[in-house]
Formats: sequence, structure tokens, C-alpha cells
Amino acid sequence: MLLTAPITLENEWVRLEPLSAAHVDDLATASVGLDHAWYTSVPTPSSAAEDVSQRIAWRTQGSMNPWAVRRLDTGRVVGSTTFCNIDQANRHVEIGHTWIGVDAQRTAVNTAAKLLLLGHAFEACDAIAVEFRTHWHNRQSRAAIARLGAKQDGVLRNHRLGPDGTLRDTVVFSILPAEWPAVRLGLRERLARG
Repeated sequence: MLLTAPITLENEWVRLEPLSAAHVDDLATASVGLDHAWYTSVPTPSSAAEDVSQRIAWRTQGSMNPWAVRRLDTGRVVGSTTFCNIDQANRHVEIGHTWIGVDAQRTAVNTAAKLLLLGHAFEACDAIAVEFRTHWHNRQSRAAIARLGAKQDGVLRNHRLGPDGTLRDTVVFSILPAEWPAVRLGLRERLARG
């Protein structure tokens, strides 16, 4: 299966739905109260429509496969996640542009979504590497990625310019196919513990 193919993924905690304009209002609501730190790119309620439109455009170009994250215990859309920087020829993908609303943080939502995304990448799409990237200063994101079982590959110094002109050091993590069975077990254990 192609990494770019729109598909619905579901387990007992979340359903990842191919992102559409129908998700805009729910995503705007979910983004209320989020920390919009200078080193993050989380949409605000007023920018949710533009954010969804951009992600859909990137899907059309073949560089992104975006999903809305629906929490099944409440039925509410609580965030968004993507396959991005898709390199289909090399079966390489990044999981990124992920954000989860305040009410869903520190719940099973992010772990359950990552279990679905990683399973899809390795088992259905035969990925040879799944990458995660985050800003050096985003310690919360770095810790969450490490808890998944991803290994830190390194830091890309002065990797990008931020909207305000600041330079971003990007921390790169990855999971390889041989590591996936242990990562999958770890994620399932975390979900079983609640």
C-alpha cells in the first residue's frame, strides 16, 4: 500500500480519519487552550481552516497524508496527525505535524494514534524507516517521542528558519522495522495500563 493512500485507521481508543474540510470546526474547538509556544506550529481556532486546507493541498501534491484524530470514548475530534515528508520510492516516512487538544493530552489518545500509524507504515506500507522530528526546545515532544521507543539519530543544527526568523535546531528520531515488534509491545503495554 502507498504511504500517501487516504485510509481510515481505528483501534479501541481512536479513529484516524482522512482529513477533510468537514473536520475544521471540531479542530478549531480542539485547539482552544493549547500552548502556542514560539517553537510549535499548532493551529489556533482562527487558523484551523487554513491549516486543514494546507494539509489537504500537501496531500494532493503527494508529500503528506493527513488525518483527524477522533477519540472514540467521546466521539470528538481532538487533534490531527500526518505522514509527512513521504519518500515512497525509498519507503521512508515521517510522522509529524501532530497536535492533540488539551482535554486529550495525557490520555491514551496519542499512544493509540502512534500505534495505528506505525503499524500502518511498517505492516501495510513496508516502510524501511519511520522518522520523527521536533524542535530542540520542545522538550515535551522530545520526551514523548523517546517514550514511544524511537531512537535519537541526531540534531540538524540551523535546520530551518522559524516564522519570526529564529533558527531551528531539529532533533531527529527514528524507528526501524527490526525495532517495530518491541516498540509495538511497549505501546500496547502502555495502553493496557491505562
